[in-house]
Amino acid sequence: MDFANLNVVLNSGVILPEAIIVVALLVALVADLVSSKTSKWLPAIAISGLLGAVVVLIWQWSSLPNPLSFVDSFNGDKLSIIFRGTIALSSVLTILISERYFLQSGIAISEYITILLSATLGGMFLAGADDLVMVFVSIETLSISSYLLSGYAKRDPRSNEAALKYLLIGASSSAVFLYGMSLLYGLSGGYTNLHEIAARLPLGGLGLIIAMVFVVAGISFKLSAVPFHQWTPDVYEGSPTPVVAFLSIGSKVAGFALAIRFMVTVFPMIYDQWHYVFVVLAILSMVLGNVVAIAQTSMKRMLAYSSIGQAGFVILGMAIGTEAGYASMVFYMLVYLFMNMGAFGCVILFALKTGTDQISEYSGLYQKDPLLTLCLSVCLLSLGGIPPLAGFFGKIYIFWAGWQAQAYGLVILALAMSVVSIYYYIRVVKMMVVKEPQEMSEAVKNYPVNPTWTADGMKSLQVAIVVTLIFTSVAGIASNPIFTLANQSVRDTPFLSSSIQAYAISEQIKAQEQGVKN
Repeated sequence: MDFANLNVVLNSGVILPEAIIVVALLVALVADLVSSKTSKWLPAIAISGLLGAVVVLIWQWSSLPNPLSFVDSFNGDKLSIIFRGTIALSSVLTILISERYFLQSGIAISEYITILLSATLGGMFLAGADDLVMVFVSIETLSISSYLLSGYAKRDPRSNEAALKYLLIGASSSAVFLYGMSLLYGLSGGYTNLHEIAARLPLGGLGLIIAMVFVVAGISFKLSAVPFHQWTPDVYEGSPTPVVAFLSIGSKVAGFALAIRFMVTVFPMIYDQWHYVFVVLAILSMVLGNVVAIAQTSMKRMLAYSSIGQAGFVILGMAIGTEAGYASMVFYMLVYLFMNMGAFGCVILFALKTGTDQISEYSGLYQKDPLLTLCLSVCLLSLGGIPPLAGFFGKIYIFWAGWQAQAYGLVILALAMSVVSIYYYIRVVKMMVVKEPQEMSEAVKNYPVNPTWTADGMKSLQVAIVVTLIFTSVAGIASNPIFTLANQSVRDTPFLSSSIQAYAISEQIKAQEQGVKN
């Protein structure tokens, strides 16, 4: 077979965005090997590759006749496109907030860039993986890169501890997930494609239930869902802050993409069982994440438990299982990218100026740095769901989808936990804004009155903060295009739309049977 025929069979144009990132990775790697003087250009090279990938994804949105690639092992459908774009954008913002952090910490940024791009590739391939082998290779690429990033500050004992904990717990979750996939491989008669497995699985039985439990456990680790969240607080506190920012977005987005594709495709015959599992995961994550966050004194640990609670809100869409439920997940992850990344960017800037991330040290910050105070306040209030910011519309869409699906108890609990989250977010805002001059913390008293933005890497950090501030503010007021994008990504994805229609028909049949009995 010649190259032209091979290209037609593989349909490799589907993964053109990933190919661009691979080229950027190789260029950055070779440039660093050739001369150490090129290190200052590596962030620009990586960002150019990532933005190029996003541009291609935008073009593929309406110009991709056949989304299946590599013998149906990768699916470039619209749901995949929107998740891959979100992961790529999260990496762009991560690099922008990373440059000054690593320069001031005295840590080389070249290897960091290549590892981060590798993690991005793993997440993007995972978002479209339609085959067990592709799923596992992608998830391990993302996981191993994440372990390396967590321990990147090798002279910091906390970073080493975080990486070790992440590695040990992550390896265990990978083993559990692999065992679940091996059961699916055996039960289907030796198939690895997700659709072929679904067509050949038995309609029920203990083996299928066990496989489902192990798969959900492996996915829940990526989502930081309770009770698979044990790694999150320690890893968030010990890892370099830019790494934490990426893990809170990129890893979660890839995990939700995998959850939707895997569960809907492989387990339609036991929908009720995995539906209740995700209901439990959502309840536990919302309650534990938001309640425990109240007691935290470190911003990074508070944001760690906040991310657990936020994952619980997004899992609600998975538990609902309707078109609006899945679309609300997509919408929320898009706006969560900017408001959460903005919060971490502000935490990094404050730590660079003061050397601390303790919440009490933010006291009176408004009088020394109004821009930082404004951005952090807007991002935290958006995470809490205060109107008219983007986070409010994200949560209201999830709650509306749940109410429409008659999940009244879940929606009421989510509303209550959202109120709880507002308390600990507003506590930080109040500390920055309301405190009198004599109540300033020592860190703020010594805070530079006129921060120098001319230092290397400071401009990129400022750009990231301003971009996230603008998007978080404007996306709430002008959210209709994002709503349309999220709904279209669900409606135009064949495996998801057919599953939703089948579920709606089954619910109608159940309702009719119940009416006959009554």
